[in-house]
Amino acid sequence: MKKKNGFNIMLFVFMAILIIIFSCAKKNQKKMTGILLQTDREFSEMSLKEGMFVAFLAYIADDGVILRDNSYPEQGKEKLQARFEGRSDTSFVLTWEPLFEKIAESGEIGYTYGTHTNLDKATGTVTKGTYVTIWLKQPDGSFKYILDSGTQGLPEK
Repeated sequence: MKKKNGFNIMLFVFMAILIIIFSCAKKNQKKMTGILLQTDREFSEMSLKEGMFVAFLAYIADDGVILRDNSYPEQGKEKLQARFEGRSDTSFVLTWEPLFEKIAESGEIGYTYGTHTNLDKATGTVTKGTYVTIWLKQPDGSFKYILDSGTQGLPEK
């Protein structure tokens, strides 16, 4: 009889530990909700206020990748910095609005997608498109993008 009670106690302790672990994981997931949307909005706000080049360099992970039309993938903050060097981003304004986020249960990686708007200051021409950004949690707790890609040509509603 004692062996059965010992087994029952061990089973109870094991189940209690599992419940605690899973309830904490769900709380962490709820705590993470909205963090990528907020990060992506702050990224767009920086692009509006300080220029696209400054924003993209500030939010890229050291080994992040950019995918753009008519270009090979470019990996790394240094390559992106070299791409922007000698170019100006003062003739246009690029902003975007994240529409959705998804974060892995671990809280380490996630993605956002949404629409972007590019305003040509000289002509007043506005073009729109869609984008996706994959984010990775950094050692300091912030998120930086590890992959960013966009498409041009969003029809008017």
